[in-house]
Amino acid sequence: MDKLTPREYQVAMLVARGLSNKQVAHQLGISCGTVKLHMHHIMEKLGVKRRYAIILMTMMHDSSA
Repeated sequence: MDKLTPREYQVAMLVARGLSNKQVAHQLGISCGTVKLHMHHIMEKLGVKRRYAIILMTMMHDSSA
């Protein structure tokens, strides 16, 4: 999670709360396309292929903090 930019971290945390891309976009005042781009970068940086893996990683990161 330390590899993420502050905005990517913000997106990951909202996804971990169960928000859809559309809901994340609305919450942050950005477009759905921007959320998708952030998600792509998050998955690439974390080395994961599924949204669920981001949720697990944020849970593990929060418990270790």
